[in-house]
Amino acid sequence: MKKGYVFNIQKYCLHDGEGIRTVVFFKGCPLSCPWCSNPESQSFNREIIRKNSLCIKCSAADCYKCSKNPESCPTGALEYVGQEYTIEELLEIIKEDMVFYDSTEGGVTLSGGEVLSQGEFACALLKRVKELGINTAIETSGYGNFETLRALAEYTDTILFDLKIMDNEKAQKIIKANSEVIKNNLRGLVSLGHKVIPRIPLIPGYTMEEDNIEEIKEFVISIGIKEVHLLPLHQYGSSKYRGINKKYELKDINPPKSEEIDEVRSIFESSGIKVVIGG
Repeated sequence: MKKGYVFNIQKYCLHDGEGIRTVVFFKGCPLSCPWCSNPESQSFNREIIRKNSLCIKCSAADCYKCSKNPESCPTGALEYVGQEYTIEELLEIIKEDMVFYDSTEGGVTLSGGEVLSQGEFACALLKRVKELGINTAIETSGYGNFETLRALAEYTDTILFDLKIMDNEKAQKIIKANSEVIKNNLRGLVSLGHKVIPRIPLIPGYTMEEDNIEEIKEFVISIGIKEVHLLPLHQYGSSKYRGINKKYELKDINPPKSEEIDEVRSIFESSGIKVVIGG
């Protein structure tokens, strides 16, 4: 049986769709967003992450030995990131919280990494989840094959779709993505009548430039979008970069102030678009 590659399964989530949800995080992403809060999700390979708060700074020799076998780390500071699951294994975990889905109108969200990168497996999983009567959502950068995206959408109640950098030259330079592919995929989903909510990360110096926000606004208006979610930068995942020995480029960038967030909110609301902070 085909397996999916997952790096985390998080229960009792409140910000990845409606109600209480179980979020399955797929490993691997074609983008390289410097603000990514889950840098361990980017590689398509299994990795070892070090939890610095648990590290007692053993000798270099011991740490090297443990890095070959994380289970031997005396404090549990080292662990593998990435595990294969069958659909049946994931369904057993998902079904443990049916009572919460039913009582809060919650459900299951597939996130990443990028769910499109494991589209065949994700589609099969969503189909089985829907057969159980569970609400479904996906979080996606929209960067991938449209036919795969359309197949996923057939079993998805809500699509949370990132819009980051609209200028194609800047997008390719900063996040390694073709923004035209992303825009075309979003346009295609909306034209098919799917429930799609754009989510805009608010990153000072990257996505919050006035011309970028205006271009996003004009684009969502042009395709009939009525609601967007704004996701202000946070630094919660910064320690993970050290854990996988990767440089964090945004360590000197402060999260946007409340008045800056309100300015972006007003740009959309003044055009009749509902705005949710977070989501």
